[in-house]
Amino acid sequence: MKTYDTIIIGAGHNGLVAAAYLAKQGKKVLVLERREIVGGQVVTESFGDGFTVDSLYAGGSLRPDIVKHLNLASHGLVVDSVRKPFISLQADSNHLVFNADPTETIASIKRFSEKDAANWILFLNFMKKATQFIESSNAAIMPRLPKNFSMSEGMDLAKLGLNVRMMGGKDMMRIVRGIPMTADEFVDEWFESDVVKAAIASLGIHGLTLGVYGAGTGYTLMHNWANRGGMSHVSVQGGIGKISESLASAVKSFGGEIRTNAEVKQIVIKDMRTTGVVLSSGEEISASNVISAADPKHTFLSLVGAMELPPEFVWNVQSIKMRGSVAKVHLLTDGKHGIPAGTVALAPSIKYLEKAYDAAKYHSVSEKPYLEVTTSGKVVSIHFQFAAYKLKNGDWKTEGAKVEKIAIDTLAEYFPNLKSSIVNQKSITPLDLEQTYGLTEGDLNHGQIMLDQFMFMRPIPGWSNHKTPIDNLYLCGSGVHGGGGISGASGRNVVKMVK
Repeated sequence: MKTYDTIIIGAGHNGLVAAAYLAKQGKKVLVLERREIVGGQVVTESFGDGFTVDSLYAGGSLRPDIVKHLNLASHGLVVDSVRKPFISLQADSNHLVFNADPTETIASIKRFSEKDAANWILFLNFMKKATQFIESSNAAIMPRLPKNFSMSEGMDLAKLGLNVRMMGGKDMMRIVRGIPMTADEFVDEWFESDVVKAAIASLGIHGLTLGVYGAGTGYTLMHNWANRGGMSHVSVQGGIGKISESLASAVKSFGGEIRTNAEVKQIVIKDMRTTGVVLSSGEEISASNVISAADPKHTFLSLVGAMELPPEFVWNVQSIKMRGSVAKVHLLTDGKHGIPAGTVALAPSIKYLEKAYDAAKYHSVSEKPYLEVTTSGKVVSIHFQFAAYKLKNGDWKTEGAKVEKIAIDTLAEYFPNLKSSIVNQKSITPLDLEQTYGLTEGDLNHGQIMLDQFMFMRPIPGWSNHKTPIDNLYLCGSGVHGGGGISGASGRNVVKMVK
């Protein structure tokens, strides 16, 4: 039986980042992926002739240090240097446009508020510092609080505190105060126009099952801004899947192995220590370490099993809030859809966004959803919120068609040529996110990024340093600190903890 230094469960971007770093160190690494393609959420797939889409993420980029350390440019990763605009749709077609050029953005904001236009540069400067805070935070290994605190691990947290303090008293306080704020409160400190506030506040709820009046969405606004590097998505040449393809190529170039169509059924545990995994085929593979890039609930409750874990730990894992409420609708058109290039958002007002969230609270599909739309040639991709994973009435076998209809009808109010341009369509429901992409309850973040589930409380209090109660079993997916979005930070950080 072949033995490895490390087995990594899941070939999502975080799993591949961890594999590449370990393989680069000379470790014998095996990545196991249950699907036929690598990438997890970060994939570009074909749903028919000419119908190739970025399935779940419209754009994004790994941390620059990861790209540099793994030399991903040599493996074909090219990120577009020109950032496309973020366009907030308005009923009178007087759309609010946020461009890479601040002067153009100021001119657009000025149509809604002179005061807000004057504050834009100040806001950008603050968000640069907020981004530094998020990136410093994500680079840190969170110590195991409130118990089992390690001074060595606590140094990262101390450095983070020092970095925040060095930003200056005013910005430091604004960042600290902004963490528990609602997205509405966060933007209200800077802007007066409801149109401007809603456009920016939408980043605080993107991919999250909370409304703009939800506590902690100030933090997720900063988090999503940092991951995007601004308001609009960053485009990758050849599609978002090129990130995963370049990582897989790097893993192999360093001597690592990747197996697709290899679903892990069980993590083997002996005397509270992992010794490897068992595949659905029955094959057993041994390893000194196992790293799971799957979400914590699936890892512990399905792959490990509650019987192998302390009761209190199991209870905490069962209590992790997942609550996915995102659907995707992809349209193949004849190219005459009329939607401009960039990130096009339907977020006309703060109240509109909060009412869209009401559907998730009552386990239904929003009739007036918050949408983010991107285009790639003839393909239109729609990010739809909110569509609750757990439906009070009906099921996702039938509700998928409802999401498609609402998304198309809503967008057609702004782009009348859309409907007549549609050639083919494909929807991805929250249930599809679970069954096809392995996301428990359809949660893109492997657990909601909330005040009680972030930093040293992620995935659960006391276990924030990638380690688990099972010796030599580690976590590296989006469900641990540093996860959420496409930074790759949690995949990079776990390498520091593996023995």
